[in-house]
Order: sequence, then structure tokens, then C-alpha cells
Amino acid sequence: MAVQNPRIRATMIDGSLFQDEVKERQIMAVPTVFLNGTEFGQGRMTLEEILAKIDTSGVEREARKIDAKDPFDVLIVGGGPAGAAAAVYAARKGIRTGVASERFGGQVLDTMGIENFISIKETEGPKFALALEEHVRHYDVDIMNLQRAKGLVAGDDLIEVQLESGAKLKSRSVILSTGARWRNINVPGEQEYKNKGVAYCPHCDGPLFKGKRVAVIGGGNSGVEAAIDLAGIVGHVTLIEFDTQLRADAVLQRKLGSLPNVKVITNAQTTEITGDGQKLDGLNYKDRTSGEAHKVELEGVFIQIGLVPNTDWLKGTLELSRHGEIIVDARGQTSIPGVFAAGDATTVPFKQIIIAAGDGAKAALGAFDHLIRTSAPA
Repeated sequence: MAVQNPRIRATMIDGSLFQDEVKERQIMAVPTVFLNGTEFGQGRMTLEEILAKIDTSGVEREARKIDAKDPFDVLIVGGGPAGAAAAVYAARKGIRTGVASERFGGQVLDTMGIENFISIKETEGPKFALALEEHVRHYDVDIMNLQRAKGLVAGDDLIEVQLESGAKLKSRSVILSTGARWRNINVPGEQEYKNKGVAYCPHCDGPLFKGKRVAVIGGGNSGVEAAIDLAGIVGHVTLIEFDTQLRADAVLQRKLGSLPNVKVITNAQTTEITGDGQKLDGLNYKDRTSGEAHKVELEGVFIQIGLVPNTDWLKGTLELSRHGEIIVDARGQTSIPGVFAAGDATTVPFKQIIIAAGDGAKAALGAFDHLIRTSAPA
């Protein structure tokens, strides 16, 4: 924005190099953006999101534009790897395709290293997400960003997706690819100290805790990877696992065990995250065998206990598993005819980028098959 507009001046501060700035401004999550000296926003924001916060009437204008759109043949809800793949496959069939997405790229935007997407030896999440969007925009796809779905209504001929902006979209078929979000541990202090010491992305916020004491909650692959990553930056890492043993891959556990500044505590239930009201100062846990309570003094807690599907808005509408995942068949079909689903929001096992992308392609082919069969003359 500053490059394009001479009236805008931007100052970028590297928090790991300028610790005094971080301490003075009480920054506990990055990026933190200040507008004219006042905190404006935290976390990754696209240009669209920044403009939407500045232009308060823009949401209403965009809602009116969306309401006026003609029905789609395929409407995809969600812009992660599954949604992007579905959009490409649907558009290549020559049918009217739309994507309504809260942020294109989804959880990939919060992933730093990607080394297992076949044919791409190594890349980073934000770079991969940009490539996804560029690929989709190569085709005639109507991309509607900053749109969060809140309701699904199936009619006789068209399916309606209701958005939080108040707009409604109609389509002959729908593909749900809303992905998942970080799971909360739901203990006192977690919400109070979010972005004040409680974090979910070690790659993003790790440098802010340089030389400090932190804890990682979760002993699966994501938790152990986070602990290994943080050990190279922070002073000390305490890894806390609820189970009696770590669940991460053996190679990761061996690497973790070789690090001198990591302590592993198993069979421990986190009971509270504590602080002084401004920032986090520790964590309380209970030994699940003895019941004895313990306190660990810390400056940061990274929560890595898995994902929750973004399907709350679908409860009571279509069939979900007990974990809240959308139940799909081999073609990606849900319990509602014409409504398909793909990716981390579904019951398909192994939540991986490459699996989500394949799922999206399959759901698009399933939707196209549904369209040609339901539109065939009697």
C-alpha cells in the first residue's frame, strides 16, 4: 500500500531483532499492525481484509453484488487445497463455477514447511496458497473472498448458501470444503491470554519468545515438531502430553530426545493457564496417576492438539459424525443430494494437503456426474 500510495508510510519491525519494541508495545503475536499508533489488527491479513476493516460500508456493497449473481452450476464453499482442486476440475468441465471463501488458501497459510506434496520437493504454505489461487484464477471461476457461510438450505432445484454478510448464493450443486481449525484445550486462561502468550502457530510466533521458557501442549506429530522447532529459538521447552506416551513418529521422538533444552511430561492434564491479566506467566497441570497438582512458570504456551472441522454451521442440516465431520461416500456425496464435501471437514482419514486436493477433484467429478444425470430428459 505504501509503495502505491505516497500518502501512506509503513514501518516494519523485526520482533526477534528489536526485543525492546516488542516489550514496550506488549506484542505477543505477529504480525501486529498499528494504524497511526493504535493497534489495528493481529495475525495474517490480506489486502482485501485490511481494506474491509477501513471501508466499513464495503461489506454491504459486496453483499448486494453477491445477492445479484445468477445461480452457479457448482458452488464451492472454502478455498483451501480441496476447494481449489474442486474449482479447477469443475471449471475445466465448462460449467459455471463459483468459490466463496473466508480466506483463499485456508489453513495452508499457517503452514510453514511443506515437503510431502508429491512433485514439489519443498515449499512454504503462503507460497503454496498463492499458487493455488493463481491456478484457479487461470480459469473462468468467480472467486468471492472474505465470505463466511452460516447456513445451507436445499430446495427442489437449487441449493442456497447463506453468508454472514447477509448475502445468499444459489447453485445446482454445492461442494463443502471448509477445512478445519486449531483445537482449543478449553481450560481457564486460554481465551484470556490468546495472543498474550497463548499461541497456535510456532512458525509465526516462535521468534517472539527468543530465549524464554515456553510449553507445547500435545505429543502428536504437530506437537513434537513444534517443540523441535521452538527448541532452536527459545530458552527452554516443556512438552506436555495427556497420554502415557508420546504419539509422534519415532524419528521425531528421537530428534526430540536429543535436544538438551526440552523436558517431556506425559500423563499430564493441563488444568489452567495463568497470568497477571496482561500476559501469561505459567501453566498448571495435574498428574493423571497421582492427582498431584503442579505449576510450570512460562512466558508462552503453544497448543498443538489437533484440529476441529469447520462444520458448526451445518449442524442439523446434513449428516455429521460424532466428531463433527461431514459424512461422505466414495464420491464425496453427503446426505443431501447435490451437496458434496471434500478435505479436512469430512470423515476421510489422514488430514493431509495432498489428500484434500485429491478429495476436491473427486467431489467436483461427483458433482458434475450428478448434474448431467439430474438434468437428463426423462
